Amino acid sequence: MVFEKVLRAFGVGGPAVDTVLASPDTHPGDELIGAVRLTGGDYDVTVETIAVGLVTRVEAEDGDALIEFHRAWVAAGFTLAAGEHQDLPFAITMPWETPLTHAYGRKLSGMSFGLRTEVTLEEAVDDGDVDIVAVHPLPAQEAVLEAVERLGFQFRHADVERGAIYGVCQDLPFYQEIQFTPPVVYAREMDELELTFVTDAEGVEVILEMEKHGGLLRRPKDRYARLRVSHSEVEGRDWAAVVEEVVREALEEGPVPGMPEGGGLHAS
Repeated sequence: MVFEKVLRAFGVGGPAVDTVLASPDTHPGDELIGAVRLTGGDYDVTVETIAVGLVTRVEAEDGDALIEFHRAWVAAGFTLAAGEHQDLPFAITMPWETPLTHAYGRKLSGMSFGLRTEVTLEEAVDDGDVDIVAVHPLPAQEAVLEAVERLGFQFRHADVERGAIYGVCQDLPFYQEIQFTPPVVYAREMDELELTFVTDAEGVEVILEMEKHGGLLRRPKDRYARLRVSHSEVEGRDWAAVVEEVVREALEEGPVPGMPEGGGLHAS
């Protein structure tokens, strides 16, 4: 793989680039630690910049795209001699709103996420291959996910959508939707439950969207619920009961203040 990268980006006899992570497993808010390994080729080269960036696949009306949403600089402005080896360490902090790739002990279908290394020489730019990163839930997120599962909802799919959420402060230009099939007890009231986490240093804003699809004589009907879970209050609460209560209130009383009555979660 390294030899193929040399041929593609820097030409025969050029340097080789490889990125090694201390661990591919991480969480929102954690540091992802690794090193960019450079091996000089047949001649000296001037390295202008080296950077690492977090990338994920985002859905939008104009099509899906793999976008970079967070970057850290590793090194800049040095000469890599022919045959020289350099290990350049880095640490990139995962944004709190980083989408999850794993839950319930397995990878969430539909998710694509990784770390891309970019090396810029005077002669060429190598965007590099994407190293897969596994983003696991924080305790507050895990408590809600387990609560949803205890209530009988079954995970179906996850994706990342471009846009913002009504009434929620976001730093990233997208949000993740984790989709569930409802149990029989909710089958008449919803066809699908979509869960979104918007996380910050203090806690997690949980947005629940309950979709009821339209039919020949029935208009589509969505309901929304929200709850806040702080990182410090995860222990000692029955989160299944909490989630069930907010879902029932939304279904019986309508959407909560600050959320739209219909038309999805996207803010204009």
